[in-house]
Amino acid sequence: MSVCVSRGVRCLPALPLALLLAVALTGGELADARHGPDQVLPVIQVDDLPREARDTLALIKQGGPFPYKRDGVVFGNRERRLPSRPRGYYREYTVPTPGARDRGARRIIAGTPGEYYYTEDHYNAFLRIRE
Repeated sequence: MSVCVSRGVRCLPALPLALLLAVALTGGELADARHGPDQVLPVIQVDDLPREARDTLALIKQGGPFPYKRDGVVFGNRERRLPSRPRGYYREYTVPTPGARDRGARRIIAGTPGEYYYTEDHYNAFLRIRE
């Protein structure tokens, strides 16, 4: 099946045209989705984390106690910015933000022991923590 755009213009296959239209209508989200679960995330060394994040990481490793009620809840990874894993695999922990009146935007997400991710913008972007 093909679609002819106008006289004198070659007919284009319908699938590429449909994909172009879909990307245009979704603001490029289709193109970004392919970079989600399998992408290689940028890395941050533990020593380069903010002090509060290093303190939170130490608490995670020792099993608490955690200062926030929601620390340790399941992180759903709904935006698929981390590698795809079964539900319940990831847990989230608050990294205190100086001057914030609430939990702030900073978090550490923990997977298996030794697998940690840091976000300073409430899950928009992640850095893999390298120890």
